[in-house]
Amino acid sequence: MQGWQNILKNSITRAEDLPVAFGPIDEGVALASQVYPMRINPYYLSLIRQKGDPLWKQAVPCLEELRDDVCFEDPLNEENLSPVPNLIHKYPDRVLFLVCSQCAMYCRFCTRKRKVGTSRMVITRESLAAGIAYIENHPEIRDVLISGGDPLLLSDEQLDEILTAVRRIPTVEIIRIGTRVPCTLPMRVTVRLAGMLKKFHPLYINTHFNHPAEITPEAAKACGRLAGAGIPLSCQTVLLRGVNDDPLTMRELMQKLLRIRVRPYYLFQADMTRGTNHFRTPVALGKEIMRSLIGHTSGLAVPTYALDAPGGGGKIPLLPDYVREEGEQLVFANYRGMTCFYDNSC
Repeated sequence: MQGWQNILKNSITRAEDLPVAFGPIDEGVALASQVYPMRINPYYLSLIRQKGDPLWKQAVPCLEELRDDVCFEDPLNEENLSPVPNLIHKYPDRVLFLVCSQCAMYCRFCTRKRKVGTSRMVITRESLAAGIAYIENHPEIRDVLISGGDPLLLSDEQLDEILTAVRRIPTVEIIRIGTRVPCTLPMRVTVRLAGMLKKFHPLYINTHFNHPAEITPEAAKACGRLAGAGIPLSCQTVLLRGVNDDPLTMRELMQKLLRIRVRPYYLFQADMTRGTNHFRTPVALGKEIMRSLIGHTSGLAVPTYALDAPGGGGKIPLLPDYVREEGEQLVFANYRGMTCFYDNSC
């Protein structure tokens, strides 16, 4: 079997290298890839069935990325929330620690589209040491989310070194890893990697699937290896126009995630990131999709629908409104629309 490094090495990074089987390629692919980098590894490319399908839209640049005059370069204000480079301290007890500037595929809707995969994101041993020192010097930090880029693109040895340094800090209780590798390059999740990660419990992995077609036997094997190492897996899905913005697709995705031992965690309203406005959907549609899940499938398959507030305001849950009247008696509708009552006079 071809190693994951060689698969990654054979990625498509230029519009002219897309297979001719997809037909003529729009000029916008080349233009957009000159501004925002393109990388589609052979595994993910093999999942794309035709030009314009939901996986194509996630992977292949388009002209709309250059026509976005609505969104912002840094919508979550991460740069101003970084006390040291590549570490974001937004919430009181946790930080986001960026340790890798590369991804197995450059998703067209990426929040850090401004810098991931470019020279604008520089990670060095010195910047990693500065991040570790910051965490050590702030004992209120009990939860460290390691992200990037994708941390699982680091070698086992590099990742082991970073995790060891973080786990050594006595005030850090929880380590999380944010990675799309189980979806975009699942062969990276080797037996050796899973065995190394299990040394760092309590360790959690937040992964990222957006469409049922991404849940393949290879992805199931990768997630099974991680779950078998005792690592709880959750999924952060992004609501994307033309990809998963209908109830049936979303329900199928959430149910398939549970079958590969991944718990749906968040359904995110798309961030207002420059170059991604064509992916955004109205919040009302997200609430409609949530209504199609709540009560109609297992609660385990129902994520929290949330918006990460522009400007660094943090995650805000967005819930369908079931309450009709709130006083001494609570009047509300159930998932079928039936009116229900609850004594609220206590």
